[in-house]
Amino acid sequence: MLTQEIKEMASDIRDKLIETRRALHMQPELAFEEIKTSRLIAEYLKQINIETTEGVAKTGVVGLIRGSKPGKTLAIRADMDALPITEENCCDYKSTIDGKMHACGHDAHITCLLGAAEILNNLKDRLSGNIKLIFQPAEEGVGGALPMIEEGVMENPKVDACIAAHVWPEVPAGKIAVKHGAIMASPDDFEIIIKGKGGHGAMPHAVIDPIVIGCQVVNALQTIASRKVNPLKPVVISVCSFHSGTCTNVIPDTAVIKGTARTLDRDLRNSIAGLIEEIIAGIVHSMGGEYEFNFKYLYPPTINDTTITDLLVHSTSKVIGQENVLWAEDPSMGGEDFAFFAEKAPSTFFRLGCGNVAKGLVYPIHNARFDVDEDCITVGASVFAQFAVDYLSEEM
Repeated sequence: MLTQEIKEMASDIRDKLIETRRALHMQPELAFEEIKTSRLIAEYLKQINIETTEGVAKTGVVGLIRGSKPGKTLAIRADMDALPITEENCCDYKSTIDGKMHACGHDAHITCLLGAAEILNNLKDRLSGNIKLIFQPAEEGVGGALPMIEEGVMENPKVDACIAAHVWPEVPAGKIAVKHGAIMASPDDFEIIIKGKGGHGAMPHAVIDPIVIGCQVVNALQTIASRKVNPLKPVVISVCSFHSGTCTNVIPDTAVIKGTARTLDRDLRNSIAGLIEEIIAGIVHSMGGEYEFNFKYLYPPTINDTTITDLLVHSTSKVIGQENVLWAEDPSMGGEDFAFFAEKAPSTFFRLGCGNVAKGLVYPIHNARFDVDEDCITVGASVFAQFAVDYLSEEM
């Protein structure tokens, strides 16, 4: 019976949610700058009488729905920040801020959670336990999940499980994709500063060329995946920046190499920095240079709990049909700081279909032409709401 009510309520607020999403899309804000965004979220929650806490980890917002009886606590998380990209779409709700855009769909994530909040608040008298609505800043690169956790968002009441979603243009709108185990990678960064001895380009024998050394390092780093790691455990090491020198006839003193190291395995992640530095040291020292190596651990891999994910499949099948629940064959080597929540409580992270070939909504996330089929918003809200109802009623 509740499933039908959830579907009807989602349909009733569809236009309101789309209007909200478009307002958010027009005013994108970068990491920890989400002032207007968090204000809009807080006002929405307060208007429907949800207990609201603002200013968590600078710009985060947390809503709390208390059921009529004691029970477990479920956290539902949505990220809020935009990207430093100039939007190239031609639509009425195009970004009004040059150089900033919701190119990763966080505006849709916010709106899905606001919709779920409204639905669940209407049902709270029939629920046992609590639902925390976590609107998180700074998912893109900086990382707002850990600061929110450090400020106690997983306590008072203590969170027993978490769920989140990410819009996925490769999945058609109206469907979701789920996966057991690792679904997103750890997106760690590294920097290598190679120190040689510069000189005239006409006399390379008299210098220690950091560019030649750097080229050897870049090539050798690829042998980590091919020769140092079990081929059944994916690892990506990509050099994405190589800067050295300023002119055509001077060999420089230094070269700076930057890149990303990604894996789906927590233990392997802990060994990657050592493997990289082992290669750097061997090559650089053998060629007479010195080096500085900096490795920055960002987010761990996002690991889905099997039991929670199975409940999501069962729950989602009720509201959108079993045929619209897909199993993702492969994880993504992209990163997601929801991983920190998943380390604190059993969690699941799913892909919310937002693509539509007929409407031309085919561009990937982080693209200046990215947009979503807005039908995904009521789907996301319904899935969150139904999962919350089922989770709080399950004996787990």
